[in-house]
Amino acid sequence: MTALRSDEDRNSHIVSELGLTIAKDELGLTGTAAVVPEMFVPGTGVLRISVLATWTDVAAGLLAMDVFAPRVPVTLDLNVQLYGPPREVGTITATGRLIKTGRSVVVVTVALTGDGGREVGLGTAAFMAAPDPTTLMPRQHLDELALPRPVGRLRVPFAERARCEVREPGVATLPRSGDGLNSSNTINGGLIALAVEEAALSLTPGATLSSLSMRYLRPMRIGPAVAVARPTGNVGRVEVRDAGADDRLAVFAVTTSA
Repeated sequence: MTALRSDEDRNSHIVSELGLTIAKDELGLTGTAAVVPEMFVPGTGVLRISVLATWTDVAAGLLAMDVFAPRVPVTLDLNVQLYGPPREVGTITATGRLIKTGRSVVVVTVALTGDGGREVGLGTAAFMAAPDPTTLMPRQHLDELALPRPVGRLRVPFAERARCEVREPGVATLPRSGDGLNSSNTINGGLIALAVEEAALSLTPGATLSSLSMRYLRPMRIGPAVAVARPTGNVGRVEVRDAGADDRLAVFAVTTSA
């Protein structure tokens, strides 16, 4: 999940700058965020699917954390399906609900709506508790993460802020940085979604993605993350490897172009 790690990170963490404010209720939680141009796919007025994936991961991860606490939740799958290109959207509301609570796996849906309740898409995520039972979140950390507050706003394009670069068509890199880690001190899932999106879109300039499905196979501990996209028609297969860990496969993703 993309939870912040400490007070220091809270002041500069990339995810906090995406501006999601969360309120819990008896059914789950609801997050709201303003959409700003820095969140758009370059050259378009379309909100990035990786931004929606990051918000999905945050909202779903907080619900999973409630179930597994004090153990750390680990993202297994993260998926976002859009009903159409999200244009002219001023605000996004992410409504998270638990749909499965098991002893080992939790599954969450996140309904994504825009202004006036317009349906934008649906996110889903699955989590498990960290395999090492001694990997725990301190109580203070849990309290801080209960209702994360955004800090500032995104002032530069999302990819630039995350230092995600397209090395060549179909290949995007993302460094491991202190302002882009999750509660397990690994590169957070939302930023990996950005690398996947950048790799896929670099092969089809001007296009956007309508779906993004990611399977997390191992933590991205060292970095940089290197995403390589191989398209067939409008469907792309993207492998993300940890370059600092012998290029081990960390994430397998499938994208669909709009």
